[in-house]
Amino acid sequence: MPFITIRHCPHYYEWITAVGQQRTHRPVLVFIHGWGGSARYWESTAQALAQNFDCLLYDLRGFARSQLSPQNRHDCYTLDAYGEDLVQLLQALQVDTATVIAHSMGTSIAVYFLQQSATQQSAIQVGRAILTCGGIFEYDERAFAAFYRFGQWVVKFRPRWLYQLPEMDRLLMQRFLYRPIGKHDRQAFLEDYLAASEAAAMGTLLDAVSQHAIDTLPQHFTDLAIPTLLISGQYDRIIPPTLGQKAAALNPRILHQVMPQVGHFPMLEDPEGYLTLIRSFLGVESAIQPTPVGDRG
Repeated sequence: MPFITIRHCPHYYEWITAVGQQRTHRPVLVFIHGWGGSARYWESTAQALAQNFDCLLYDLRGFARSQLSPQNRHDCYTLDAYGEDLVQLLQALQVDTATVIAHSMGTSIAVYFLQQSATQQSAIQVGRAILTCGGIFEYDERAFAAFYRFGQWVVKFRPRWLYQLPEMDRLLMQRFLYRPIGKHDRQAFLEDYLAASEAAAMGTLLDAVSQHAIDTLPQHFTDLAIPTLLISGQYDRIIPPTLGQKAAALNPRILHQVMPQVGHFPMLEDPEGYLTLIRSFLGVESAIQPTPVGDRG
């Protein structure tokens, strides 16, 4: 497995390209996963786009394969800190031009990253962005307090034996999905959720829904200077389409598309529909048939 150290944390990364796992001359797509997950759920999307792009996938600091060492477990876990991680990752891998594809919490990290790459002298040029299941929350003190209490319980109660329970993968994913996905994908997400560092999982969870995010994210959406596609799932109960609409209303460069009959994982629930939107936005044609929709497990 390839790793590269960013901020004292070994980051897992991989290239998915037309020639396998080696970078070529094609334009770069960098994929950012959401809370509790890993780059694994992006693999099928990347494989479908690899004829046109060199796809860079990585696990966020403290999640899945990018595990923290004991000496850096007290690092900063704000979303803008993760945006800076991505700046340093791309610099270390000598990527100076890229398109960003992000999902869920990763969309906020992407927006911070885009702001940082535009205002800092990072020498990283981003031509387009695709934000999946993202948006802007309105601050509600009581609702946020309840979310924090629930979030703390979710993060702290994660014994590894949960992975052995029959149907636990299906139970974990049921709130995220409208359409079924394969057992392999469900089990991968359960495994990644259980493996996430408590410090990283709690820090990002609290920062994603915080006064800081409420104060800064709207302005960063307003300041986006590149064409941006924002995709929402019609039946997403985690980040409903209305929150995506609020973000898109701030900037004419943001094209908001609501995918029908999907929840919080449109790239897995309806891969063909998701790839159609992406290819149209990026101006490329289909080269590989997507994986059929349905529960294969």
